[in-house]
Amino acid sequence: MPAPADPALLSVSVRTLCEFAARRGDLDMRFGGAPTALEGIAGHLLVGSRRSPGYERELRLEGRFDSLLVRGRADGYDPVANRLEEIKTHRRGDAPVPADQLALHRAQANVYGWLLCSSRGLSELDVALVYFDIGSQRETVLTERHSAEALKAVFEALCQRFLDWARDQVRHRAERDAALRALGFPHAGFRDGQRRLAESVYRATVSRRCLLMQAPTGIGKTVGTLFAALKATPGQQVDKLFYLTAKTPGRRLALDALERIRAHAGGTPLRVTELVARDKACDHPDKACHGESCPLAASFHDRLPQARRAAAEAQWLDRLALREIASSHRICPYWLGQEMVRWSDVVVGDYNHFFDRGAMLHGLSVQEGWRVGLLVDEAHNLVDRARAMYSAELSLSDLKAIRKVAPASLRRSIGALQRAWPALAAPADVYSVLERPPADFDAALARVTAALGEHFGEHPGDETPEMLAWYFALLRFQGAAELHGPHSICDLRLDEGARDPTICIRNVVPAPLLQARWVAAHSATLFSATLSPSAHYVDLLGLPESTAFVDVPSPFRSGQLTARVVRNVSTRFRDRERSLDSVVAVMAGQYRERPGNYLAFFGSFDYLQRAAVRLNELHPGIDTWMQSRRMPEAQRDEFLARFRVDSKGIGFAVLGGAFAEGIDLPGARLIGAFVATLGLPQVNEVNEQFRRRIDANLGHGYEYTYLYPGLRKVVQAAGRVVRTPDDRGTVFLIDDRYARSEVRGLLPGWWSFCDG
Repeated sequence: MPAPADPALLSVSVRTLCEFAARRGDLDMRFGGAPTALEGIAGHLLVGSRRSPGYERELRLEGRFDSLLVRGRADGYDPVANRLEEIKTHRRGDAPVPADQLALHRAQANVYGWLLCSSRGLSELDVALVYFDIGSQRETVLTERHSAEALKAVFEALCQRFLDWARDQVRHRAERDAALRALGFPHAGFRDGQRRLAESVYRATVSRRCLLMQAPTGIGKTVGTLFAALKATPGQQVDKLFYLTAKTPGRRLALDALERIRAHAGGTPLRVTELVARDKACDHPDKACHGESCPLAASFHDRLPQARRAAAEAQWLDRLALREIASSHRICPYWLGQEMVRWSDVVVGDYNHFFDRGAMLHGLSVQEGWRVGLLVDEAHNLVDRARAMYSAELSLSDLKAIRKVAPASLRRSIGALQRAWPALAAPADVYSVLERPPADFDAALARVTAALGEHFGEHPGDETPEMLAWYFALLRFQGAAELHGPHSICDLRLDEGARDPTICIRNVVPAPLLQARWVAAHSATLFSATLSPSAHYVDLLGLPESTAFVDVPSPFRSGQLTARVVRNVSTRFRDRERSLDSVVAVMAGQYRERPGNYLAFFGSFDYLQRAAVRLNELHPGIDTWMQSRRMPEAQRDEFLARFRVDSKGIGFAVLGGAFAEGIDLPGARLIGAFVATLGLPQVNEVNEQFRRRIDANLGHGYEYTYLYPGLRKVVQAAGRVVRTPDDRGTVFLIDDRYARSEVRGLLPGWWSFCDG
């Protein structure tokens, strides 16, 4: 809860008040088919345009109850009809609104009704819920006339229900801030470079700036950034820290660091919540998310207050803790975690929770006016992840498969979409670029999504996983198409062996789509061992011009990592077959000279497998093991377990894959690496379109598309070798292009280079 201007008051939004105090009964996620943000805005505008000339939109309202200040923005008011409207956009046709949603919406409308009556001295008011169907553009209006006294009674009852909880949150906030002011660093001292890292994060938070920070592996980036951000929290009145990661291991590292910080302070009153993907948190993946199907959704809102209280008292809410609390109260752990975001001090989760379209953490931050500190871990991953968030594709083969199993009532609209596919022009070429999806295709797509949404609302039993997955793919494509512009490309491709085309919206430059995220944050620190050159990330991520860049010097000494450049080998695609013997000879020679554990990185799985076969043929005495495509987590663990202190051998992995970053094999577990590639993305039609689009938007098309991403992967892979101040190792850079000055200049300056 952000603090109001008057410190004696507690502040809450109308939406939060009602979501806390007005919901009852089952959790029911069937009412949805949620419109995109742009569709929602357009729907509200269209409804407003249908009203009389004196219609007032977006009314800012507030009112008090005891020490509680309630604020919000009502959608519309018609002074002639004396009718206040709360507008809800949807795409579920005539399907009824579930009871829990209807109760919430009515409570919101009634609270706005009282705030309006109070501010304008009205004795009575018509309060209307307007449900606007995006597909049909029909309005369903539910109107009730209330006296001002009746609306006041609703308002006061909700406030009374919330007030005791709110006071507890204020006490928690005061205790938290006092503990953070006294917080000490959780280790005996700072490592080399770690103090500068922490000071930079602290200053960025105090100055409300974005910070790009390149800091080498092994200095304790996770605990250093968290400690500094927490220390700055009380003075800056930061409401929450969001620690965002690209992968699950990053979440675990952050939680471990937070546990150390809390333990060092003797149990700092810090509420920490781990956000987990819905499919990983769900106890009943075979059931739909409503009370008639899932036992953990039945009576969810009736059981939530006790579970919420228990979770707030527990404070530590990682995945296991949330599951235990949810189980003891017989509610869904995933939705309990979503609720506790509102009442937590630190939230640890994936990038998508803040940066994706409709991301919950971003939406709540804007809605509630939170002061948020962002910590973005391994931030070099954010470019590709953000591109994926704002990209989408649809294939004709999937459409044909769905049409065969779809209910008869849907086949007509699906067939119309199939017939609209030729409007894309059945490609004579394998790959072609479109200006945008044709209007006929867009219209057919809109009709299909509307029909599917209405069908699911009226026939919840038909929500098969296949149909739902396709429906969500359609909605995702619609959202990407709405945002399509100079920062993206629309293309059509025929996959190898396929006859049916796939249409794609590919985001190339996520900058314009992320700028609002940076604006919503009080401060943001993006950190990684590989963020050079900084302009590459500032440009592609849309960071503010005021963004600072700090390059924390490496604590490692020159000579700890020897980089041997093998100049007489080309690993370009056309040269790979004839390069195998030379690559294998380098690997075998180093292994004979210094037996131990090595990682060998290659540009593709095919190249990797052929090199492994050749090494086994020519040097059968060397133990080898290989990464495979789509390797399950258990097999990845087995791969890493082969790197023991007492073992010797070579693990073969693909550059940029699961073993090229984020793994820790200190000491004798890994003494060297071979990088048999420059890491550059493949030159193909899609990447060439990326290069041209980046050139048009930002310039530096070749560097941003090929050179910088490739060498970033090389530096990340080489970074597996030296992990502690006592480690020493060798990395072989096998390609003649490593001798070029423009390539050498992008590699770490502390490496000790020599010809191999």
